Parts: sequence; C-alpha cells; structure tokens
Amino acid sequence: MTTLKDVAKLACVDVSTVSRALNNSAYVHPDTKARIMAAVKELSYQPNVLAKGLREGKRNTIGVVVPHLHLTVFAEITQGIEEAATKAGYATLICNTNDDPSIEKECLNRLRNGFVDGIIIAGTGHNKKLLKDIQVSGIAITQIMRRQNSDISCVSVDYKKSAYEATQYFAKKGCHNIGLINGSMKIPPYQERYEGYKKAIKELGLTETLAESNGAVNTLEYGYHCTKELLNKNPNLDAIIAAVDAQGIGALRVLKEEAIAVPDSIKLISLTGQEIGSVLQTTMTAMEIPAVDIGRQAAMMTIEDIKSKDKHVVQKNLIFSSKLVERESS
Repeated sequence: MTTLKDVAKLACVDVSTVSRALNNSAYVHPDTKARIMAAVKELSYQPNVLAKGLREGKRNTIGVVVPHLHLTVFAEITQGIEEAATKAGYATLICNTNDDPSIEKECLNRLRNGFVDGIIIAGTGHNKKLLKDIQVSGIAITQIMRRQNSDISCVSVDYKKSAYEATQYFAKKGCHNIGLINGSMKIPPYQERYEGYKKAIKELGLTETLAESNGAVNTLEYGYHCTKELLNKNPNLDAIIAAVDAQGIGALRVLKEEAIAVPDSIKLISLTGQEIGSVLQTTMTAMEIPAVDIGRQAAMMTIEDIKSKDKHVVQKNLIFSSKLVERESS
C-alpha cells in the first residue's frame, strides 16, 4: 500500500511537506504542491482517513438512526444526509429501528461506543435520557422529523399546518366526511397532525373520523387496515387524509377492492408526500415536503456542532413547510 513516504520520495520532499500540502495546514510553494499532487496521482495514494481521525480525535462519521426506510420519506432524507456528509468529508452509518425502543437503544449504544462524531435520529421517544447522556459525552446530536427532546436540535416539518390545510382543501372540494389515518399520539408528528385536523374539523362544523391500527405506521398494511376501519365507522366517508404515502397506498388498495371510485366517491391525500406518489396507477395528491433538503440541513447542523469548539452548543430548530401538489386522487 502506498504511504506518505512513497509520495515524498517521488516528489523529492519531506514527509512533513506532503502532509502540509494534503491538509492545507500551512503554506507550501505552488510548484512544490504541484509535484506532490502529481506524485499522489501517479501512485494512486489514498490517505488513511481512520488513522487521521484517530490522531485528531475525530472519526469523520455520522450515525443515522431512522425507524424505517422502505417506501418512507426517511429514504429521501437519508439521501440528503449522505450527500451533505460526503461533501464535507464524512461517512454515514445507517441504523434501522422499526420504531422498536429496544433496537433503538442498542443502535445508540453501538454508535456511542463506535466510531461516530455525531448522530442524526428520528427517535421513538423512549430513549430521551440516553440521547442526553450521549450528547453530554461530546457527541453531536440532531433530531429529524420527530422533536422528542425539546433541548436537542431538530429539523422537522410544520405538521399541524399541513393537516389543517389538507382538511380545509377537502372542504373546499365539497367533502363533509373527512377521515384521518394517523399514528401513535406519543410520537410528535402524529399528535401535531391530529391537532391540525381537529382544528379544521371544528372550524368547519364537521365530525371527526379517526383510525389507528397496530403495527408499524409507515406501512401499506397499516393504511389498509385503517381504511377498512374508516369505512366501517362512516359509510358516508368522502375523503381520506393519510399521514404518510405508504398509508395512502394501502388506502388505495382497499378502495380498489371495494370498487369505490377515486376521486369521484372518495378523495385521498398524503401529508408526507414523496416521489412514489407521482408514479402510482392513480397518482396521489400530497402535501409534499422537501425531504432531501431536510436531510442536507440536518447533516450540516450536525457537522457544525461537531466542529464547534464551544462545548455548550446552542440548540437550533428548523421547521420546513409542506406544499400542496394536486394529482389524480383528489
């Protein structure tokens, strides 16, 4: 394996000069630096990032803890995190918890004891103390989508406004029986979506129709069973608000099985729109969120905290807005 000594020998300079040139840590004459870079290219030299990180007390790695990736907005958020992290010279380690607190705890402990400088997490809310302990130990933490710890930085969405606007949108379409497929009220986004829905329903003088099921909320199965429940609760249902796209896809399956026309008989919208909604057989109207941008911003905030020399990092909260994108389902 090529070493710094090999590069120095070929460029006819000291090892320390090569190190300064590659790290831009001190002035190196342009001609000398050009010889060094030519030697690096000729020898295909790759610096040992891990060794460098250990010498500097940095790992240049960020752990990402999410509940689910398949057919969820977290896949796009993770893409944004990786893009921003890679650009800044950081690697990423992805942990999938399936919203299981025990799996989340195990992931957090492994990351804390492993090679990470920071953690980005969409948490279950069951490991708040552990997160604070990790942060106090010097590891930067940023929450995404779910603000579980009020004193830890977070990048999220205005869920309340999104649900409120979606409900008002259906009312303007002439809908009077608007159902909501939601998740556990213990998880902030679902609680906030319900608050927005409830506010709009009250202002409109309508009646709430809610559905919640067992199992992972970010799945087609969850949306399928909740849609069945909504139809049983209210046979006059004329609109469905799904918290996430996967639930909306499950809802479309039920409506097709029941031969219920979309959007003529029942209209449908997702509150967490992503790319998949635009390629379905019946394309899905959505309150779309800038998921990739959310990931990029979370990564940049985390890296900023990692690099900060101030041990008392100022807690930051960034809230993105959703944008209504009308498609065939409404």
